[in-house]
Amino acid sequence: METFQTYDTEDFFDELVDENGSPRPGVQILVDKIESLPNGDLTLRQKEAEALLLKMGITFNVYGADEGTEKILPFDLIPRILPSNDWQQIEAGLKQRIFALNEFLQDIYNDKKILKDNVVPKDLILSSKTYRKECEGFSPPRKIWCHITGTDLIRGGDGCFYVLEDNLRCPSGVSYVLENRQVLKRTFPHVFEQSKVRPVDEYPVKLLDMLEHLVPRNVQSPTIGLLTPGKYNSAYFEHSFLSQQMGIELVEGKDLVVADGYVHMLTTKGLKRIDVLYRRIDDDFIDPTVFRPDSLLGVKGLVDVYKAGRIALANALGTGVADDKVVYAYVPKIIKYYTGEDAILPNVPTYICGDEKDRSYVLAHLDELVVKAANESGGYGMLVGPHSTKKERDIFAEKIAEDPRNYIAQPTISLSRVPTIVGDRLEGRHVDLRPYVIFGEDIYVQPGGLTRVALKKGSLVVNSSQGGGSKDTWVLLPSPQ
Repeated sequence: METFQTYDTEDFFDELVDENGSPRPGVQILVDKIESLPNGDLTLRQKEAEALLLKMGITFNVYGADEGTEKILPFDLIPRILPSNDWQQIEAGLKQRIFALNEFLQDIYNDKKILKDNVVPKDLILSSKTYRKECEGFSPPRKIWCHITGTDLIRGGDGCFYVLEDNLRCPSGVSYVLENRQVLKRTFPHVFEQSKVRPVDEYPVKLLDMLEHLVPRNVQSPTIGLLTPGKYNSAYFEHSFLSQQMGIELVEGKDLVVADGYVHMLTTKGLKRIDVLYRRIDDDFIDPTVFRPDSLLGVKGLVDVYKAGRIALANALGTGVADDKVVYAYVPKIIKYYTGEDAILPNVPTYICGDEKDRSYVLAHLDELVVKAANESGGYGMLVGPHSTKKERDIFAEKIAEDPRNYIAQPTISLSRVPTIVGDRLEGRHVDLRPYVIFGEDIYVQPGGLTRVALKKGSLVVNSSQGGGSKDTWVLLPSPQ
């Protein structure tokens, strides 16, 4: 097997190897281990890791796939390694950002000060597809809206981290972080120990602490549930995994009923009251009497119980407006408004197609930019200009002209790369990073997060639905000196 000696960074920022081909701080132990392996051993370990993931049942459902519904999320054995100083900046930046977005949600649904002060255009917020009029005048328990966030970060060619987008509705993927770690610990046990990697496995405990923090004050022995759309959902493995790890009920809409002003679970012994729901269902489907009447996934009357303060939901209803990709462009201003500080983690420069000047620039430079729809996720509704055809650009130009409010554009950032096993050699593949943030009594950032990797050569799209995979993320403890 070719090793790091022949590995080519190709002028991209590489997470493990610097521009001179030398291992970055904290990486040498891993490099030495890999280079000491007999020929073919690394490929063998990779296959063993994949077999182990399949045996552990770590799968996701593929919509519309012919090869059966479940497959493992492609996994690469070479971890991404982050030194402690990089992590300190990421952690501080995420805490600042989530705090400000939470203040923003509380404000726009109540006093609307930020809109009155014209920091964010009022019509931009009120026209967002994910702004929920039903939440106006409402404060969730403890005034926490975004209990669980998955914020996507990228590192550019300049070595700096940028926020690519915020996910404040039902972010998924944390189960892969926990299970990838188990596999890596078995594959490279000594390297792992010697590298002094921060643990990730307290996440379910922190998640449960946060859910318990939301229990109405007068409830003595609360019942907490995780509300899943069911086994056909692409993240169902994660729903069952997390509910099992926390020891809470896994429920579907059909298992719940509203009676006497409370939400109850149907059990063999009759009705049992539920006090907190960690919901993995989007607003649109959660209550057919308030949102989509055709939804079979939700619970009739749930929103009324929620607004009366008799059940807590994580995440709160209405958080989607804060991860609208057009609102994203204003987050640095939002942070400044609520904290008085500049953003620790910058945004990627963003053009707002609803702005005439920005729109003209975008339409003239479609071949250079990445264009995104305001509320799409999973890599859908997106044009990657440099990799697009003229026909694709013409279609997007029409879409932007028809509904400019719904689009933003960003320069193509050359995402950092990590060495990845391709056949019998190591090749660089582009990555992003999704750390998970829990907002309860305080704000906790899981050390690391999900490193998603674009497995197609040259591709910048890391989403699992688009053929991406994942890697373990090692955050190193500070060195003693």
